[in-house]
Amino acid sequence: MKSYKYLFSRALAASPGRIHFAAHSHHLWPDASYDGHVAAWDDAAVLADRKWDKIFGEVIPRAQENVAHELKLHDPRTLAFTANTYEFLSRVFSTKWSGPEMDVLTTDGEFHSFRRQAARWEEAGFIKRRVVPCEPFATFTERFLAAARERAPDIAFLSHVMFRTGLRFDGIEELAGYGRPDGTWIVFDLYHSFMAMPCDFARVADRVFLLGGGYKYAMAGENAAYLHAPPGFGPRPLNTGWFADFGAIEARQGAVAFPTDGARFLGATFDATGIYRLNAVCETLAREGLDTAVVSARCAALRETMAGMIANGDAGVLRQAEMLRPNAEGPDARFLALRHPKATEWKARLMAANVITDARDDILRIGFGLYQDAEDVPAFCAAAKRVLG
Repeated sequence: MKSYKYLFSRALAASPGRIHFAAHSHHLWPDASYDGHVAAWDDAAVLADRKWDKIFGEVIPRAQENVAHELKLHDPRTLAFTANTYEFLSRVFSTKWSGPEMDVLTTDGEFHSFRRQAARWEEAGFIKRRVVPCEPFATFTERFLAAARERAPDIAFLSHVMFRTGLRFDGIEELAGYGRPDGTWIVFDLYHSFMAMPCDFARVADRVFLLGGGYKYAMAGENAAYLHAPPGFGPRPLNTGWFADFGAIEARQGAVAFPTDGARFLGATFDATGIYRLNAVCETLAREGLDTAVVSARCAALRETMAGMIANGDAGVLRQAEMLRPNAEGPDARFLALRHPKATEWKARLMAANVITDARDDILRIGFGLYQDAEDVPAFCAAAKRVLG
């Protein structure tokens, strides 16, 4: 197995001896991201007031092409960027709202940015949730689709891959069949599939919203969130900022105008440095011949080695946990999910020893990235056995 640690020399040198298995939570940044970060600063220094002309004229179009290539979208212009997916989430939901209570079909496995906001919206009478449990895993996709068939929701919101367990939703094409501008809106959170596994949304891009970003497997960090907005869905977003009409900033302000592409969902000023980083990382991956299929296969091999060593007792008490296998076939998430009542305690003890994982409730997550080699797996297991017993 070829080593790619040289692509991460800065991050690895910053904490010698750290054993980092949390790429699914906070991916270590490759050196390319540093170069992108510096390029953003240099542009701001040289261009000053004119930097936004370059950002909208060169930086964002390049990022649109990078994301569209990854997701197999026909038109990169359907993509908009901002600081985080929560901002787009709020904008999409407020635009769809048309009555006292929207019917929202979702799951009990969504990340906190949606789970918390949706719960608060429900308290206020803005939405009414129908929540499909993720477990039992084997029937999840069919149960979600059955709920959509029973009553088409105003919005169906769910993750492509669930952040706690790695469960994958496999009914995207059927669910997309319900999507239409004057009916159901389908919103997929791709944060645990984007650049973690090969994704092809070409057949459904005209009927679904897609949310994701650079913080995890794209290795670009914060401030590189994107929204793919299908044509005709929400032509005049309710919550809108001046970036949605950036080209008319010097004109006399009158009617609230919107473009027809993804820029209609833009808000206002944000830090574009993350988009520079995203482009720099994508350029480096292409130069190295590393696409998502290659990186995913490499990480899958490390994941299976880790699973076998844990099962054999090489990681000590981690063997006592239930190793979740939510997907019967197809690509898996880029982390192992171990269910045990002591998950958060284990995570804290490992963290104190500079062995980095993370935990969500009773699930310890062990994640995999391009900066790991085959010898890192036994090193992790030996450390876990030493620290946890």
